[in-house]
Amino acid sequence: MKILVVGGGGREHAICYKLSSEENVEKIYCAPGNAGISNVAECININDSDIDSLLNFAKEKEIDLTIVGPEVPLVSGIVDKFEESNLKIFGPNKKCAQLEGSKAFSKEFMMKNNIPTAKYKEYTDLEKAIEEIDSFGYPVVIKADGLAAGKGVVIAQNNEEAVNTLKEMMSERKFGDAGEKIVVEEFLQGIETSILAFVDNNTIVPMVSAKDHKKVYNNEEGPNTGGMGTFSPSNVYDEELAESVKKEILDKTLEGFKKCNLDYKGILFVGLMITDKGPKVLEYNVRFGDPETQSVLLRLETDLSKIIESILNNKLMEIDINYDNRHTVCVMLTSGGYPYNYEKGKIITGLESIDEDIVVFHSGTKFLDKNIVTNGGRVIGITAKGISLEEASNKVYKNIEKIKFEGIHYRTDIGILSN
Repeated sequence: MKILVVGGGGREHAICYKLSSEENVEKIYCAPGNAGISNVAECININDSDIDSLLNFAKEKEIDLTIVGPEVPLVSGIVDKFEESNLKIFGPNKKCAQLEGSKAFSKEFMMKNNIPTAKYKEYTDLEKAIEEIDSFGYPVVIKADGLAAGKGVVIAQNNEEAVNTLKEMMSERKFGDAGEKIVVEEFLQGIETSILAFVDNNTIVPMVSAKDHKKVYNNEEGPNTGGMGTFSPSNVYDEELAESVKKEILDKTLEGFKKCNLDYKGILFVGLMITDKGPKVLEYNVRFGDPETQSVLLRLETDLSKIIESILNNKLMEIDINYDNRHTVCVMLTSGGYPYNYEKGKIITGLESIDEDIVVFHSGTKFLDKNIVTNGGRVIGITAKGISLEEASNKVYKNIEKIKFEGIHYRTDIGILSN
């Protein structure tokens, strides 16, 4: 089987890494890929949002299966385009991808299908939003409706912060068109966690749990990022919670897909807040999370390509999905200044000294004059398995000490926090 993976980050590296060990996978292409992905796939210089060029490449190379990593091409309708040409592609279609592409669409879906979530209101008028913002109480959650690379959510602590945020999003266009409409939500108190699930028209199968850390600094401080690290299994996701999430959220979501004529096939990421009134949905994403994927796929023992085939044929319920019972930890090394302004092109050293049982997933890297250099905010994810969370975490941090690049930043508490 010849496979094209669309994307060039740590999530796509984890997907390619997993596929590279599977017997029925003969060749992997990745567009655009990165320096690390080039070890397990042939990188193709096509931007992941250039749907026409990706389609032409898939036809030319007679690709058997395309797997879409990032949200932008999914929201732009890459699945619909490929299916029109009778090409096999894995991911939800454009209509379903609105669950991530529009916060308002997503909240309406939750309300319509009685899925527990925060109370909210949507706004397109800045003055109206400012006038009503105090009615939500503080802190208050303000979200850009459209895609904002995981950064379009702000938790404002008071009126001044809230009004500044509304102006930045709606008037100053901090997130471009994503802020034309905004969603304001009540702030939910609790422990944040998430679950990834495989989905076809008949079945939703949760993967093993993972705990993600979004804040840039230790102890969940500082601005939100795309993710600073994960560990699996999550320490809060016990059997009782898993049962509650299945009954109150996953089963209702699948029913909602049927009721709303959403032909959903692919991965569903559910961001959750575990409140004293039970789990509530913070957001849906329509693809593998990053860096949750790095922790979860490292534990997946069943062939990913076979799971995907079963989903595309609506036979997900017929396949047994097995996982390694060890713990995994992934810590992101980021560029200095991330998630705001940062420089690229910093030479990375020490990768050749990493222990054999460590997996290095590249997120933002490229080759420059035979050196591997930084090429993004999140640069690499150092990942390891261990019998315990502590063992996995210790392995990761011991190896991070060997890696150097100018401005390197990372959290030192991933897999060590008590919550």
